[in-house]
Amino acid sequence: MTPFTKQVIEVIQSIPEGKVMTYGGVARAAGSPRAARQVVRILHSMSRKYKLPWHRVVNAKGMIALTEDEAGTMQRLYLEDEGILFDIKGVINLEQFQYQPVEIQD
Repeated sequence: MTPFTKQVIEVIQSIPEGKVMTYGGVARAAGSPRAARQVVRILHSMSRKYKLPWHRVVNAKGMIALTEDEAGTMQRLYLEDEGILFDIKGVINLEQFQYQPVEIQD
């Protein structure tokens, strides 16, 4: 496992219930701000193995990125169960619900 992959897993595991992060936010927190697509791949391939709260990661607009109806519906239900609100267009207010991990100082 690469150091970046390990960091992504740790960042996603740290997202508390009732909060979300964007793919780009996860990439930034893991040390590679331009690697949002890699975060998607890691989520896709490792969510089950590492029991990642995959449903807490959304796109930069605050929307569910999954296009498969069942998976997107599941994600929305999980988030709503955690108290996250969607507006009429299906957008999460990132100012209210986005998690900002504390940066570790060396």
